[in-house]
Amino acid sequence: MGTSLFIGHGSPMLAIQDLPYTRELRQLGDQLGKPEAVIVFSAHWVSRGQAVTSTDGVYETIYDFGGFPDELFQVVYPARGSVSIADEINALFEAAGIPAQSNTVRGLDHGVWVLLRHMYPDADVPVIALSVNPTLPPEQQYRIGQALAELSERRNVVIIGSGATVHNFRAMNFAAPEQADSWAKEFDDWLIEHMEKWDTAELFNYLQLAPHAKQATPDYEHFLPLFLAMGAGDSRKKAELLHQSYQYASLSHLIVKF
Repeated sequence: MGTSLFIGHGSPMLAIQDLPYTRELRQLGDQLGKPEAVIVFSAHWVSRGQAVTSTDGVYETIYDFGGFPDELFQVVYPARGSVSIADEINALFEAAGIPAQSNTVRGLDHGVWVLLRHMYPDADVPVIALSVNPTLPPEQQYRIGQALAELSERRNVVIIGSGATVHNFRAMNFAAPEQADSWAKEFDDWLIEHMEKWDTAELFNYLQLAPHAKQATPDYEHFLPLFLAMGAGDSRKKAELLHQSYQYASLSHLIVKF
């Protein structure tokens, strides 16, 4: 049986930092063991339709950011893909009536490799990256993730929604220590409470019901991976908070296992 997780991928700098959060990611990888594949919905791959990487080759490492130290641009994460598992994913999407297309040329963006560099530092686990579509409401995001619940039941795969529950550049304080602004924690605490109850009706209506929701989620593409990961855990309907911390006052580092 596989695992579904929502993981906050934070700043690209996490790839080269030794912090309590990056150590937590390494520990998580150790606890999960070596799966057949890691499937990552990345907030940094936005498309109008569902896209799935499909290759058996080594991925290019994509540096989809600027203004960071040269050291970060030297990081390479040479993971391979898996056409066979990509085909299984596409078949499940088709069965669920979700149009999906294979992408044979895209590399791994930092929403994928920043996390996996800590979780699977040897890059020895096949990776399949999936895009996100921010034109769809939460319930449809959940349904996309739900289409992969069967794969998680029959295979030892790790499905990750990679994003951030609180992601608002204007609200970040880059000089702040690793402590949370109260509003950011209040929003996450509301999410955690309703995820643990598996209260999807409330969660889907988060913009109207959650405190500080508009301030927390102006970048919806970063928030929606939460629903994708939760949907992938639909057959278990159990949410477990593994980690909650913050950087730059409001950028959330949240790990939830479904």
